[in-house]
Amino acid sequence: MPELPEVEAARRAVEEHCSGKRIKKAVVADDPKVIDGVSSSEFEAALLGKQIVGVHRKGKNMWLLLDSPPFPSFQFGMTGAVYIKGVAVTKYKRSAVKETDEWPSKYSKVFIELDDGLELSFTDKRRFARVRLLTDPTSVPPISELGPDALLEPMTVDELAEALSKKKIAIKKLLLDQSFMAGIGNWVADEVLYQAGIHPLETASKLPKEKCATLHKCIQEVIEWAVQVDAESSLFPLNWLFHYRWGKKPGKANGKKMLP
Repeated sequence: MPELPEVEAARRAVEEHCSGKRIKKAVVADDPKVIDGVSSSEFEAALLGKQIVGVHRKGKNMWLLLDSPPFPSFQFGMTGAVYIKGVAVTKYKRSAVKETDEWPSKYSKVFIELDDGLELSFTDKRRFARVRLLTDPTSVPPISELGPDALLEPMTVDELAEALSKKKIAIKKLLLDQSFMAGIGNWVADEVLYQAGIHPLETASKLPKEKCATLHKCIQEVIEWAVQVDAESSLFPLNWLFHYRWGKKPGKANGKKMLP
């Protein structure tokens, strides 16, 4: 599923291309599984005429800050993706929507046209995403239940070591716990642990201090690199485990043979 780097890439693209513009048209899908707690007509009415003044993110959640509440909030789920017509936006590689597909996609859940003609769409084929209309996104679940954002609110080495010492569960399971640290999913957790030389099933509380320091360093390095290249996986370092996951061809990383 999209993780912190992919959602941050989407946030940056929307902020760069859409901030300061007004919403001229909005089409919200009649899909109560994805559009949570409000009718499509109410959602559309709440967006029309509003100016986008900023785009925020915490963990795997993104929301548009408008010139007045309520604000649309997007929980990306497994295949949620942001598309801006005519703009290259890094998308989760398993998203089913292709650049050559119809526009807006039949999987579009929220379509917005801005006052300068620019169009954007939030799509989700598998319908695990959740789109909400919220007065204060940070004060209610899921965002209110998140731990510190792995990019924006990084723990210090000492804070991480102290937090890990209290957790008698597998380290990968802990990293995937969004209430512990927000934004890390499967590929980031695997990459971080691989680079740190820590087995995913190792108990968090048993990690020695030096391993905690290595883990802290790897979390920062993996996330910062992925964000720096807007989650474009072809620009990830060649020694990253990422290139050999999901049944990719075998090869070598760090001098070691990798099997698909």
